[in-house]
Amino acid sequence: MNCGNGIDTRQVDELYINLDPIQAGGRLTPDAMKAVLAYGDGYSVCDHCTKPFRLDCISKPPLAQFHKDLAEFMHMDVARLVPGARRGFQAVADVAIRPDDPVLLTVYSHYTEFLAVEQAGGRAFEVPADDAGIITADAVASRIEDVIRITGRKPAILFVEQVDYQYGNLHPVAGISKVAHQYDIPVLCNGAYTVGIMEVDGKELGADFLVGSGHKSMAAPAPSGVLATTGEWAEKVFKTTGIKGDITGRTFGVKEIEMMGCTLMGVTSMGMMASFPHVRERVKRYGDEVKHSNLIVDALLSIEGTKVLSEYPRRHTLTRMNTVNSFDTVAKTHKKKGYFLTSALLERGITGILAGSTKVWKYNSYGLTDDQARYVADSFVDIAKKEGLPCVS
Repeated sequence: MNCGNGIDTRQVDELYINLDPIQAGGRLTPDAMKAVLAYGDGYSVCDHCTKPFRLDCISKPPLAQFHKDLAEFMHMDVARLVPGARRGFQAVADVAIRPDDPVLLTVYSHYTEFLAVEQAGGRAFEVPADDAGIITADAVASRIEDVIRITGRKPAILFVEQVDYQYGNLHPVAGISKVAHQYDIPVLCNGAYTVGIMEVDGKELGADFLVGSGHKSMAAPAPSGVLATTGEWAEKVFKTTGIKGDITGRTFGVKEIEMMGCTLMGVTSMGMMASFPHVRERVKRYGDEVKHSNLIVDALLSIEGTKVLSEYPRRHTLTRMNTVNSFDTVAKTHKKKGYFLTSALLERGITGILAGSTKVWKYNSYGLTDDQARYVADSFVDIAKKEGLPCVS
């Protein structure tokens, strides 16, 4: 089967248990799948777009209400759909950073946060993690003082991850925001791995900006995301255009500059909106997801020589493992070399771990049922035993 022009039909999540670190939270719901088919045409949401001709003002389909619901869901004042979290970072950076401004990021910040800072002309300074892999409020305070001493200015903004993409560690954003605000530094909280996965209260976190990823954590098509902010900052980051053509005298109404007018014109916005009722309910069951995460980690740790590099016990479903002294010892002599592990998992109907990984690798257990989580846990142990690795019962 193929989709034409040599494009194979993708059936990964239909045929396998998918542990891919960046795909687990973005699996579409059945309603989103239907929305994809119904609204796949480019400007499909624009059938009933009337003045002021802006995405967040369209009432049929109910995108205007969806924007309000998103802001409420994130406990922020105003929200806009954006083409992925990175466009949220970019919009905020463009407003908050001036050329040569110092900017605080962390050692876990995503590369797109760095690119947003670079595009705005900022200078990047990183906050280190502690020995447990956590970004602490004390480390942020210390680094702010470093930046002031080095540059003579306080950082223009702080970018901080609620859960980072490298280890899946949960960082104390509320405490970090409190410190930053003592220096009058605004805070952008990167919720790409939390908004849509767990309940997130932006105001409780002290975030001036809260960014989520639709295709990573909100069961939405790519590229999609959300940028939410406070009333104070909304006037700046969602500022409307004032430009005027010198020949035609044309102006462009209430188009928002940082949003380039409209953002998600069709299938992405509708898929995200169709999944939203399901997402709003699933965050309430996050405790079950963490239970599954720890079940699989505990099974892996029962294999002698295996280490978990993420914080433990787990508080998130994205996890980084070190199997240098377990699975990688098998890879040294196995005929399939480092590919034996992902091959053995595939035979058991499990996919998503980077092919050839037997040293340090990540997986994401989000969305598994009790039976699936138990099956994945047992499969790792079965593979280890089959290859002669000692396991603690």
